[in-house]
Amino acid sequence: MKRDELTIALVSEVFHENDARPRLLERLTEARAQGATLAVLPEIATLPWSPATTTMRDEDAEPDGGPRQTMLQEVAAEAGIGLLGSMIIRDDVGRRFNTCTLIDESGQCLHRYRKIHVPDEPGFREADHYQADDEPPTPVDAFGWSLGVQICSDMNRPAGSQLLAARGCECILGPRSTEEATYWKWRPVFIANALTCCCYVLSVNRPAAEQGVAIGGPSIAVAPTGEVLLETTDTIGLVTLDRTLLDRARTDYPGYLAVPSSMYAR
Repeated sequence: MKRDELTIALVSEVFHENDARPRLLERLTEARAQGATLAVLPEIATLPWSPATTTMRDEDAEPDGGPRQTMLQEVAAEAGIGLLGSMIIRDDVGRRFNTCTLIDESGQCLHRYRKIHVPDEPGFREADHYQADDEPPTPVDAFGWSLGVQICSDMNRPAGSQLLAARGCECILGPRSTEEATYWKWRPVFIANALTCCCYVLSVNRPAAEQGVAIGGPSIAVAPTGEVLLETTDTIGLVTLDRTLLDRARTDYPGYLAVPSSMYAR
């Protein structure tokens, strides 16, 4: 059933130390108490930023249903809130993927998405840790909205966001791990994606430098009108999606312009 509003918490914190579980429960409980129905964690927040080096650690990856995924499901159910979290999942033939899992408030997995655009540069040697997926993104109806996922670099190549929008997506959720110094490159992309896709764009970043990589920068939420609704380095940032605003953006310029998808496909 569609909902007119949905409040989402962007949680800029990582959870991979010995106290990961109680800290995550504390944050999710806090987010729910503030009115959030869904919480979004940064990119692979269940792991240290291992792509800081080219050294791949076997223990960073787990099979589907592994301990990190199980922790996210159990804690989401205990806090009574939906959760988008990510980890490195190893498939049946040993391939590793940066994988987001959308979990409902009962702890059930609703949707998965695997990163498509995998960087390979100093501080972000991700290609040594997991491979790029080749499946296009699809939205999922959850929490009364049509939600899509893009992971970090996927949002800087907007074809995936446009494809999600063409398939009816109303809000794109983008966990990321980016440097504070490059935020000026990301901010206009988030705004342009929201404005041209006529959907909400939300992104939450890892909070601080790790292993010599200057990670940091705000969480951001952009309305389908291009208005920046939230831009904060607070641990928890709250934003409420409003269907009225979504409908208005889709009937105003440029939202009402038909997209000749078959021509672009050719």
